[in-house]
Amino acid sequence: MKVGVIGLGNMGMGAALNLVRAGHEVTGCELREDSRAAFVAGGGKAVVSPDALPAGLEAVVVFVIDAAQTDQVLFGDKGCLARMDKGAVVLCCATIAPEAARALGRKIADARFLMLDSPVSGGSAGAKAGTMTVMAAGSEAAFAKAGPVLAAISTKVWHLGDEIGVGSTVKMVNQLLAGVHIATAAEALALGIRAGADPETLYKVISESAGSSWMWQNRVPHILAGDDTPSSAVNIFVKDLGIVLDQARALTFPLPMAAAAHQLFLAAAANGQGLKDDSFVIRVWQQLTGIDLPGKT
Repeated sequence: MKVGVIGLGNMGMGAALNLVRAGHEVTGCELREDSRAAFVAGGGKAVVSPDALPAGLEAVVVFVIDAAQTDQVLFGDKGCLARMDKGAVVLCCATIAPEAARALGRKIADARFLMLDSPVSGGSAGAKAGTMTVMAAGSEAAFAKAGPVLAAISTKVWHLGDEIGVGSTVKMVNQLLAGVHIATAAEALALGIRAGADPETLYKVISESAGSSWMWQNRVPHILAGDDTPSSAVNIFVKDLGIVLDQARALTFPLPMAAAAHQLFLAAAANGQGLKDDSFVIRVWQQLTGIDLPGKT
């Protein structure tokens, strides 16, 4: 299958490499030269802008940051729609607001292409392993066309119906929980450190206790190692929890936990941590209380 992958970041790179391994003809699109070189070394082809993708694409997988970027790479001055084959499918994998997904769906349908509202979960590790979970909504034709792509990048595809926007709604709820869990894990670890607990021991005990969570087990090791290389950055949750809160306001729906977590990620970003691993929201408590964090400085 002839596939374009736009965005070779933490998620897009893993997905694109798994498509190559599955035997597809894959061209990645990425501004960063080092990422393009890494993808070429992995067996793919790479271009700088979407309009430079090869003609006759049967599927385009979009792994950019937000709805505005998704719209730009598809419909902008250097958009890729002219490079797509008749009946091709666009997999929109960014975390965006449900209404933004619906608006994109209408534009893509008007252009006579198929769309899957298909945000993903699993982090960079899941992307590299090809084990992502896809929360997908779209027509049966879109699912059928995207089937070979989904098989290469994921191990679980949720078919959430044919209404564009449902996939993004489910991902929004996932991000509410993920953001709150990361912030709470950081808060709990910071409290333990401040109270004198050994952080390594604390991590092990909680990991085997009722207070554990997936985020505790996945993110706290980053803090213990002092490794703030982003697998997912603080700024991602500034954006994603912002989407959650915007939707809640539109529904007149209170979200006190999500609002508090959003403020913590905003505080971390304001403190210069926006491009660091999201677990380093813990530096908010470091600044407030003067605790020493484990691992390298």
